[in-house]
Amino acid sequence: MISRRDFLQAALAASALVGGTAGGVGRAVAQGRLTQQELLGFEGLGNVTLIHVTDVHGQLVPLYFREPSVNLGVGEAKGVIPHITGKAFLEKFGLQPKSSAAYALTDQDFAELARTFGRMGGLDRVATLVKGIRADRPGRTLLLDGGDTWTNSWTSYKTKGQDMVDAMNLLAPDAMTGHWEFTLGEARVKEIADKLAFPFLAQNIRDTEFEDPVFPAYKMFERGGVKIAVIGQAFPFTPIANPRWMIPKWTFGIRNEDMQKRVDEVRADGAELVVVLSHNGFDVDRKMARSVKGIDVILAAHTHDALPGVMHVGRTLLVASGSHGKFVSRLDLDVRGKEIKDFRFRLIPVFSDAITPDAEMATLIGKHRAPYAADLARTLGRTEALLYRRGNVAGTLDDLFCEAMLVERDAEIALSPGFRWGGTLLPGQAITFEDVTNACAVSYPACYRMKMTGARLKEVLEDVADNIFNPDPYYQQGGDMVRTGGLGFTLDITAGAGRRISNLTLLKTGKPLEASREYVVAGWASINEGTEGPPIWEVVTKHVAGRKTIDVKPSAAVKVVGA
Repeated sequence: MISRRDFLQAALAASALVGGTAGGVGRAVAQGRLTQQELLGFEGLGNVTLIHVTDVHGQLVPLYFREPSVNLGVGEAKGVIPHITGKAFLEKFGLQPKSSAAYALTDQDFAELARTFGRMGGLDRVATLVKGIRADRPGRTLLLDGGDTWTNSWTSYKTKGQDMVDAMNLLAPDAMTGHWEFTLGEARVKEIADKLAFPFLAQNIRDTEFEDPVFPAYKMFERGGVKIAVIGQAFPFTPIANPRWMIPKWTFGIRNEDMQKRVDEVRADGAELVVVLSHNGFDVDRKMARSVKGIDVILAAHTHDALPGVMHVGRTLLVASGSHGKFVSRLDLDVRGKEIKDFRFRLIPVFSDAITPDAEMATLIGKHRAPYAADLARTLGRTEALLYRRGNVAGTLDDLFCEAMLVERDAEIALSPGFRWGGTLLPGQAITFEDVTNACAVSYPACYRMKMTGARLKEVLEDVADNIFNPDPYYQQGGDMVRTGGLGFTLDITAGAGRRISNLTLLKTGKPLEASREYVVAGWASINEGTEGPPIWEVVTKHVAGRKTIDVKPSAAVKVVGA
């Protein structure tokens, strides 16, 4: 639960930094009057400052990214932070509708507010903020990267992550962990990790032959006279959510007992502050905070939650810093007697128009983007609708991908993975090649076409639903629900495994799916080795270029019960 103290601090921080209305602070942002000094304004506390950035997903430059309209929790997580969105989120944290806080943290009035407040993120702006915090707290800061950094843009795909590696080396975090990084393959990840200027930490990755650690479990630091242990926790379900064949010699897992051993080990070695740099996902981290004793701070990642306050779980503080470079978290700690006596937190929104780009980072970004600039800027068409991805069961950008597969691959049903990353496009905005690849640049992009029985389709949907809506967080292995085109169904998130999906309907006929009949199915990002088909970006590019004007309305084909 979030305490009253934490709630009040979160509300005050949000209102102080991003609480203005669209007619006030919004115009200030647009006109350049809201300065980076105001965004950085912070009354320092204590002897240690943790800076956290996570889930950048290859985004070097500013973009629009709408937070989810739906974020369903199950079991103990039902209806509690971070599973609160929209108006309920604003009310929970005492934030004003149509404010810059509403724009940064929710889906509310997104298209309108985006035109007022502008794009967010950009690593050159992040670099400016990080340098500002470091200058304010010399000798006391640790910058930690939560992973999902090296992949998922066109330039990161073409350079095998080198653009992001160079940018992060310049940003100079003190440590990182990972998830999507592993889709570059074992050899490439080790090649990069061995040359990084900072450690890649992952206490939960072992080799399959001898169970030896693949990466260091932790790193000890001294900041502000405090001995700090940072323990890395990579995404535990990588071989399930992503292709196993890309990392055949590594095993993952949550490894609760091993985490407890590492915590005890660093405490015995004199650690006064224990920080877990995690890519578990927020609900998994909440359970880990209850299960593993002695953790002071967990820096959460993977689920892209952006929270303006710190959550207390017993003595452990949980921090969630959003995604896509939209936010930088600053957590000041007063550490005495091996305990956190006090803390002060701010989730800093990276309003791109209000922050002067760091010149050195901007030059590096320009260098990496230059060879691909013409392709990235290539206009394919225009959207009349808001195209977004986030939401547990549907998103209009995913609907566009499904529509493209149905048409271009001549399929009856389309399946698109429930990835959480990828920018948002505003009504009237041009759709560029970069916009498309920001939503699908993976190292296994083949768009397959195959036949599947109705029974097999139900089995696939049930498996994904259990990965997401299992009431035990330690069994939640997925992203959002797989998106479907040409297929409708009912999802009961309260039902047990194998019983969540019902009323499967082929939309073009309105008839129930037949268990024994084979249907032509198109999809992409299959985790199976040897999958054949054109890259998904070619399929979507062709479709958008042929249509010119895209007008995808939110779909009601999936009905959710039990929420």
